[in-house]
Amino acid sequence: MDRLKNKVAIITGGSMGIGFASAKLFIKEGAKVVITARNSATGEKAAKELGPNARFVQQDVSQENDWKHVIDTTLKTFGKLNIVVNNAGVGIFADAENITDDIWDKTISINLTGTMYGIHYGINAMKDNHESNSIINVSSIEGLIGDPDLFAYNASKGGVRMMTKSAALDTARKGYNIRVNSVHPGYIMTPLVEKQMADDPKLKDKLLGLHPVGRLGKAEEIANMLLFLASDESSFSTGSEFVADGGYTAQ
Repeated sequence: MDRLKNKVAIITGGSMGIGFASAKLFIKEGAKVVITARNSATGEKAAKELGPNARFVQQDVSQENDWKHVIDTTLKTFGKLNIVVNNAGVGIFADAENITDDIWDKTISINLTGTMYGIHYGINAMKDNHESNSIINVSSIEGLIGDPDLFAYNASKGGVRMMTKSAALDTARKGYNIRVNSVHPGYIMTPLVEKQMADDPKLKDKLLGLHPVGRLGKAEEIANMLLFLASDESSFSTGSEFVADGGYTAQ
């Protein structure tokens, strides 16, 4: 249980869903983890459950000063940083005809701008540590294919995909030991998706029908992929897309 021995990670949106499952797995494999979330009560509860190798820092990923605080706290608490998982995100159904400024601005600021800050500040915190480092950006299958009801979400997750490639090329040409990859999950049974299905009773059958394996994914299944990318096992992978979608995009 030491695939991440002596590594320190930041996981945004780490209080539930994919982020929490990943934090739990990272700690099991030897890492120390800082989880962030907007809700302090939920975040503190999650950190307590994760144990002594976890810390919670309240964060709105769309705010630059919050990123500076998270990075500074991580370095002061654990002495270094090796892994950034840009996982925090929001998905709001709205098509191109009915998009509003509020939906657009919220989606882009959290999903795209938040990831940009995570990449930028992650690189600057890790580039001189003389260790193997990894930035993992949680995009989506919606960063690969279009959905008529997810106009802003498609834009944000497609942006994450291409931003990942640019950052990977940048760190490679500068000789930094920092890999940058994106992960593209299908629909996963997270609290966000569960709430959407509760709000729309027809949504569950629709989503199940989109995945050839006949079910939605589990947060732990995505966490396993993040673990591989966080570990030195993926040392030759950078600028790449890793898909876990139950066959959704194979159709």
